[in-house]
Amino acid sequence: MTSPVKLVPIDYAALDDNALVALVRGGQREAFRHIMQRCNQRLFRIARSVVGEDSEAEDVLQESYMRAYNKLDTFRGDSTLLTWLTSIVLNEARGRLRKRHNMVGLEQLDAAPDDSHQVIQFPSKFGNEDPAVSAARAQIRHLLEHAIDELPEAFRTVYVMREIEECTVEETATQLEIKPETVKTRLHRARRLLRASLQGTLAATMSEAFPFMGQRCARVTEAVMARLGAKQL
Repeated sequence: MTSPVKLVPIDYAALDDNALVALVRGGQREAFRHIMQRCNQRLFRIARSVVGEDSEAEDVLQESYMRAYNKLDTFRGDSTLLTWLTSIVLNEARGRLRKRHNMVGLEQLDAAPDDSHQVIQFPSKFGNEDPAVSAARAQIRHLLEHAIDELPEAFRTVYVMREIEECTVEETATQLEIKPETVKTRLHRARRLLRASLQGTLAATMSEAFPFMGQRCARVTEAVMARLGAKQL
């Protein structure tokens, strides 16, 4: 009597992208989970850079993965799988922007006066956010506070009054007994000094921006797997 053949578990993590694609094409849907887990971080960041909001970026990822799964037979390997998926994500994200009629021409952005930019743009919506995002926000705030403290006093006072207390130019000028033009000049120089001060510090942690790991990564992955499973019924 012959003994039953034992199936060796597939070590998906050890396979390269092309091998995973081949398994998915052969009906191994679980291999697609590992493709998503491998690509989630970069694709989320790209989606978010276009749509500008976490929850919609997650929606973009789900729809993009569904599109990719359905057209996986068209992937020829001329580029990397990540490059191919990135194109799908960008098309989905830009399509949503077009529907919103919210696209701004690059020439308009280039023409924006430098003095209108904030040193760091914080998201406008607070509330239910990922703990990792909250921790990152607190760290950035600490770095910004330290950099402000290092400004020359004349620049620091103007910056705090205009940017943090949101005083008008005229009010700031009156309080400090300087000309409005001086307020504008000092604010502009304060921003430049802060950007220069923060650039090196933030560059070291830039690779950790917009984290998409752990629970958030699992949520999108499981949602796509559930949708793929429902299609098989």
